[in-house]
Amino acid sequence: MTDQNQIPGAAPVPPQTARPQAYAQPYAQQAYAQQQYSQAQPYAQQAYAYAPAAAPQKKSKAPWIVGGVFLFIIVFMFTIGALSCSHVYSNMMSVGQTDMAAVTTGDSVGVIDIAGTIQYDGTSCSPEGLRDLLQEAEDNPDIKAVVLRIDSGGGVATAGEEMAAYVRDFSKPVVVSSASMNCSAAYEISSQADYIFVNETTAIGAIGTVMQTSDLSGLMDMLGISVDNIASADSKDSSYGTRPLTEEERAYYQELVDTINETFIQNVAEGRSMTVDEVRALATGMQFAGTTAVENGLADEVGIYDAALDKAAELGGIEYDIYEGSPSYDVVRLTPSATDLGALMDLFGSSASSQAVEELLGLLKQEGVLS
Repeated sequence: MTDQNQIPGAAPVPPQTARPQAYAQPYAQQAYAQQQYSQAQPYAQQAYAYAPAAAPQKKSKAPWIVGGVFLFIIVFMFTIGALSCSHVYSNMMSVGQTDMAAVTTGDSVGVIDIAGTIQYDGTSCSPEGLRDLLQEAEDNPDIKAVVLRIDSGGGVATAGEEMAAYVRDFSKPVVVSSASMNCSAAYEISSQADYIFVNETTAIGAIGTVMQTSDLSGLMDMLGISVDNIASADSKDSSYGTRPLTEEERAYYQELVDTINETFIQNVAEGRSMTVDEVRALATGMQFAGTTAVENGLADEVGIYDAALDKAAELGGIEYDIYEGSPSYDVVRLTPSATDLGALMDLFGSSASSQAVEELLGLLKQEGVLS
């Protein structure tokens, strides 16, 4: 009997088996694949466990940061150590003075440097600074006299007037050692000392007062600049430089300068034991050479710094060393500056430094160096 599904000339198809077998094959392959996956899975997991160690990683910045911090700490500690040792050494050798009292072990001459512009800046070139240093010398019984080492072309008239008064009222002898320049307000201060030394080439004197105004109105007209000054009085804007002085204003300012200069002349006359007319004759505003200043009475003697120290010791009553033939004394340099270490700590305590430290700590925490 012939099967109805059989096609003439075609290969016979097994009954009830061809179609199920064809459908079963993909499932068999899937099952085999699952079996192979199950057997390979432990090895895949093992390989995965070791994969992170073999895979390339992003280079960490932490070692570089740690090294930088370590180097910063070393430099910081070295700086503090060096400055501290320098500070201690200077105190022990009595060549420097800070906020602490001067170190003295016997008869001494104090030295105050006045080098720079006479003004209100808190240094030894200012009334406040000089007053404090003279008071320190006053309070120290070992300091028998003071040398003012001056190298200044002058400065603010009022500051010079005040400083001259402090020198005049100082109870111990004061000797001036003039360096390259001792002029104007600096000389007004020097004139109150007990003795003034100069070098032959020292520029000294320049007794006089000057006030300067500028008239920029012509330049502003050329540039097309117009300035309107709203002032409470007609002459309030006279020194602003936006217009020329009137004749009345010029006369007024001349009288003001002459009045200030008269105080200068009076102070020099009193300090140098000269008459006002003698000083006024020398008050040309010009400098004198050291040798000329000795001749006209503005200075006492040509001599170097060491000569001024010996003279101060002599005036201070320090006894001579019979073996050396000169006074036996220590030299103590007085200065109003803060300690080196204190200045450094102030620097690191500033707001800018604190912000930098905070940023550094934040970066260290970000990199995992600090928790």
